[in-house]
Amino acid sequence: MSLRFETDATGGVTVWLHGQPQSYVDPADPLLLAFEYVEQLAVALDVAAPEGERLAVTHVGGAGLTLARYVEATRPGSPQIVFEPDASLTEAVRRELPLSRGHRIRVRPLDGRSGLAGLADTSADVLVVDAFSDGQIPVELTTSDFYAETARVLRPAGLLAANLTDSPDRRYLARVFAAVGTAYPSCVVLGTHDVLKGRRFGNYVLVAGRSALPVGDLSRRCARTSAPTGLWDTARVAALARSARPSTDADPAVCPPAPDPGAWRVR
Repeated sequence: MSLRFETDATGGVTVWLHGQPQSYVDPADPLLLAFEYVEQLAVALDVAAPEGERLAVTHVGGAGLTLARYVEATRPGSPQIVFEPDASLTEAVRRELPLSRGHRIRVRPLDGRSGLAGLADTSADVLVVDAFSDGQIPVELTTSDFYAETARVLRPAGLLAANLTDSPDRRYLARVFAAVGTAYPSCVVLGTHDVLKGRRFGNYVLVAGRSALPVGDLSRRCARTSAPTGLWDTARVAALARSARPSTDADPAVCPPAPDPGAWRVR
């Protein structure tokens, strides 16, 4: 395993795996979210319930456990399950970047599909999907079959928040959005303005639910993020979804690789 921990001048640590930056963790400040897309995922977590209220959160993908630490800091005592199949990575992270005492974060050495299959119906308030393998999203985590399983696990008012990547042509996104639409009637996308305008390869954070989303609150919080961030509403997402066939287990969409591994996800 090509794993290293790189500490910067302020004490923050970037977790690198196979030449890719997987997570950024500031042990002294779990509210510091250095990656733009992680800050956008946190926006979704922040609107899921009133401030300070506990949330049952399931994470598909763990790495440095940045968002799990954020939830514990902002909503202490929240029960969290993290599916991270790389047990050696989790062991190293626990050793180099210990979690706070009294947390309720449980890391299980399972992939997302296997992990979700073992969860009870309506057991999560928020499901975060942020998983990569060699710089690409595993195909089994962006199909209509997978999204049906996420909907089963979420409570009726629950939110799905997923980190996606694509090139400016958005052909991959179109198929993924079509797949999401088979399980969720409401879906918006958060992203930096340059990515949403199609100027570069980058991250798109999808937020979906079975009931109406708090679009106004999401927009206001996007305006307060450290990087200029915009929002595509449900109509915009649906329009792109109509241009493609849904990604399925039998015919999955393949995530394009990042053009500049090791640099494009760090600002």
